[in-house]
Amino acid sequence: MDDLLEEDESKINEEEEGDVEHDEHLSSKIEEIAEIVDFRVRIPEIKWKRPEIDDSEFPTVFKENTENEDLILEYVENFRKQYIHIYRDRKPLFLYPLNECGIRKFVCSTQRPTLLPNDKIWDHYGASEFVSDYLEFELLESPTELPTYLYSPTTVMKLQKGNCFNYSSLLCSLLIGAGYDAYVVSGYATKEMCLMDQTRDICPLLIKIIKKKDHGETKSHRKYSVKPPKSLSSKFEKKMHDRKLKEEEVAEKKRRQEEEFEQIAKEKPPPDDLFGQRIHSWVVVLAGKREVPETFFIDSLTGNAYSTEHSSFLGIESIWNHSNYWVNIQDCSNGCRDLVFDLGDCSKWEFMFPQFNVDKPVLSLPDENGKFDNMDEEEDDFTGDGKEERFVDLPPSWVPHISITPAQFEMRCPQGKKTTFYKRAKLEKFAPYLLKDGLATRLSIYTDLELQNCVSVNDTYQFRTDRLQKRVLEQGDGTITEYFAPGRMRGLKEHTYNASAPGSEEERVMSFYHENRIDGLACREETPTSMTEHFEDRADFLYRRHIEFGRRLKIFGPAETSSRPILEICEYFHRDPELEANKDVSERRFMIAEDKIQLTYHRASNKISASTREFIKPPGSNERGAVIILAPDMVSSYEVDRLEPTPKNLFIYETLLALIQAENNLITAVRNSEQEVRDILNQRTQEETTWELEVSPYDTLRNDKMKSMRLEIERQEMEDKMRRDDLELDYLAPFLALLGSPTKIVRKTAFQLKEDCLSDLKQRLIDQANLIQGRFEKETQELQKKQQWYQQNQVSMTKEDEDEYIHYCSDAMFRIHILELRLIRHKELAPKKYMALEQKLRSDPRLASFF
Repeated sequence: MDDLLEEDESKINEEEEGDVEHDEHLSSKIEEIAEIVDFRVRIPEIKWKRPEIDDSEFPTVFKENTENEDLILEYVENFRKQYIHIYRDRKPLFLYPLNECGIRKFVCSTQRPTLLPNDKIWDHYGASEFVSDYLEFELLESPTELPTYLYSPTTVMKLQKGNCFNYSSLLCSLLIGAGYDAYVVSGYATKEMCLMDQTRDICPLLIKIIKKKDHGETKSHRKYSVKPPKSLSSKFEKKMHDRKLKEEEVAEKKRRQEEEFEQIAKEKPPPDDLFGQRIHSWVVVLAGKREVPETFFIDSLTGNAYSTEHSSFLGIESIWNHSNYWVNIQDCSNGCRDLVFDLGDCSKWEFMFPQFNVDKPVLSLPDENGKFDNMDEEEDDFTGDGKEERFVDLPPSWVPHISITPAQFEMRCPQGKKTTFYKRAKLEKFAPYLLKDGLATRLSIYTDLELQNCVSVNDTYQFRTDRLQKRVLEQGDGTITEYFAPGRMRGLKEHTYNASAPGSEEERVMSFYHENRIDGLACREETPTSMTEHFEDRADFLYRRHIEFGRRLKIFGPAETSSRPILEICEYFHRDPELEANKDVSERRFMIAEDKIQLTYHRASNKISASTREFIKPPGSNERGAVIILAPDMVSSYEVDRLEPTPKNLFIYETLLALIQAENNLITAVRNSEQEVRDILNQRTQEETTWELEVSPYDTLRNDKMKSMRLEIERQEMEDKMRRDDLELDYLAPFLALLGSPTKIVRKTAFQLKEDCLSDLKQRLIDQANLIQGRFEKETQELQKKQQWYQQNQVSMTKEDEDEYIHYCSDAMFRIHILELRLIRHKELAPKKYMALEQKLRSDPRLASFF
């Protein structure tokens, strides 16, 4: 066959002397030879062990090929032969593997671009994460050989497992459907990438984005400024001290570098005997569509995105999508760093179908005479002998539409959970509602590569009714930090405490959503002897409150229920622009144990100190009804501005009274804060013992309330249907039963049935009229009796009795009017009902022949 091809090719060259030579690309050679020689290439049979799959459930397109598909396979086989002839030292291409039914299918037709209805996988982040989580990884049959089979994406979705080519085929179908310029790659990668080994990679949840520090603005020096005082320290000693610090810093930096080098040497993977030979498949996304700025790789096994210069990718043999197939003819000795992904450049990529490469601008190459091929549009459509070029039509994808149910998408991982090991970390993922406590992910951080010494556990939750989102446990000191979403009753945002001391009056920090609280509380820090509260956006400009507690006195007897004694309360305020500085309080200190109150005012901008005032509380001032007498020695003041008038005694006295009242209010507020802490802790204890998860009202499978409502609606509909069926029963059945239920109706029986039905209706109409008439007369008589009673007792009646009489008469007149209307309507409808029944009897199929 090769000799025949060479002979035919020489004939063509002899006949076309003097014409412009055609391109020597593989695709043009195939078309030129196919026009003159009509031959069919036999595809060699490859022994393949079929997987255990029941092919009876697959449609016909899985089990056989159409004529167009067979023609494409012949075309591809011819391409493969010429590729082997030209590139003898390269490995075979991945062109037409066996599908799940043992039938050869072209890899391009295995792609099925699909846009799934879930918007969470409309970008490459969500799609790659979904594919990596949804499927279970299987190794290739041989790490250095191409797989013998390639399942359709629909079958892969059903089985929820596959190799790297199955992963990439499914991911590429989803990305193309979402509008990306994506391609499946067949190439080579490192051992860790091929085996999905991420134990030397940092967990994505731990990667911190390093922000560049903004350079501070240089301070402008004034021309006229006060010179700083001279330094009286020794410059020599300072220089020697700086030199010593610099030497220590250099030594410390060198030591850290040596430790880092040792650690890198320990963590470096052992040499791989198959380096550069391990076959792997991933996805490449080209720049352009979906506003992708630059080309990048996506490892379909892990869902991570990489630069095209990443060292884990060692080379590319070919890429393809649903419309064409490209072979890489660039040098990959330096990995993928130097590859150019311009698929229209024929010097770097050889395409299989020229007619499907129209969206990739082809780079024209000059011939020996310096002329460019394909410059004339007419020459593109005609061959050298004046005949139009014939192109092979690529058949549509044989793969059914990819679909996924909401339940499958929600389950994500096989069996609803997945564990991934990273460098000093372990990440566990769980499907929603799989665990009773709503746990979604658990990230365990370790200090060693063997994952033995755990130092931190980060748990994230979903759908918790207590609004818990995240919990972080530090194993070293036992600190637990809980993060909550907005919506809790007291606006709790974060809660940090020690696992060994979870009770009240222990060390803890609580943060709150201050915009959701009336008091503007943002944070509360508590220790056994103190409590500090931080506020934001308060109308009184309070931003901090600090409380000091004393030790609780031990009392012998029943369990103590008294609160901790308060020693001191300090409040700090922001500046109020509407008040003068010497009248605006900056700090208010209530020394309860010493019966003193200190006030510190804000410092004015032109002053270096602030005014202060101290009060000594008179004895018994906290008692109810106590008379407070202000003595001169009970107040001491310091005024910054001596020119300010001295405040009057009345002002001082009123200030003291206000401070004593404020102290009592603060004591109550502190006790309320302590009680709030206890209530929050009790609520958290109850929430952790009885987990409750939120269920959407649209989730009919899990929402028991909505499910019971739906069952109740279905039951009511069934009862209504049964009621309608009962109404549609035979209206002659009762009268036929009185006549003995005759099997055949004769003339006499027909007339008897007619008379009985009409008589029964007439009697019911008369009874109904008599009933309405009787009620009408009864209401009228009762109203007359009530009117007579009113005439007799009108003089002695009170206003309440008159109002009751008027209300009764109004209701009675309304009832009488309604009964009158019903009686008139009944008299109008009775003849019509009688005539309608008579007409129905005459048209009844069983009686119509007798009337």
